[in-house]
Amino acid sequence: MKYVCQICGYIYDEDKEAVPFEQLPDDWKCPLCGAMKSDFKAEAPAVEKAYVPTHTETADLKKLSAGQLAAVCSNLARGCEKQYKAEESKLFNELANYFTAITPAVNDATVEKVAKLLQEDIEDYPHIRDVADNGKDRGAARVCVWGEKVTRMLSSLVNRYLEEGEQMLADTDIWVCTVCGFVYIGQEPPELCPVCKVPPYKFEKIERGA
Repeated sequence: MKYVCQICGYIYDEDKEAVPFEQLPDDWKCPLCGAMKSDFKAEAPAVEKAYVPTHTETADLKKLSAGQLAAVCSNLARGCEKQYKAEESKLFNELANYFTAITPAVNDATVEKVAKLLQEDIEDYPHIRDVADNGKDRGAARVCVWGEKVTRMLSSLVNRYLEEGEQMLADTDIWVCTVCGFVYIGQEPPELCPVCKVPPYKFEKIERGA
């Protein structure tokens, strides 16, 4: 049996490993991206899914909040940077900064609420990916793949924090990929981003209290 990390795609092959996956300790982590054991799923045969239209196809951009628009523009800026479109990246960053500035403060934010919102986002990604695939938009499909993996990693880290508390961050650092947003916990950034495959110099160290 093979088990696949839902974040970076690492495969734990029981036929090649000395320990069955179910017998691994509960605190075992993905050797590539550091995801929790619970982020692995048993590999299943590919099944062709019937296309089901969703509300995403007719979503009105005007209905997004300022915070959501800030995130959209920030992601578009990163995408343009990846495509070496510096001027477009700069313009999207200016829009992102504007929407960030007018986003109202959230006074009742909790880690539990963040965990719930991340899980809702994960559940929405298959529907969004269906729209991208149906429209044969390879760029949007790639964004969906990257976005889902990054969101799954954030969800994994938040759930770990709920279990371990501040001890999770003791004697370690937090790194964020400046291209796709992947978050990594470790003394040094990974040799390659598990999501977008950029080298370690593309990771930014997040200072505590930032």
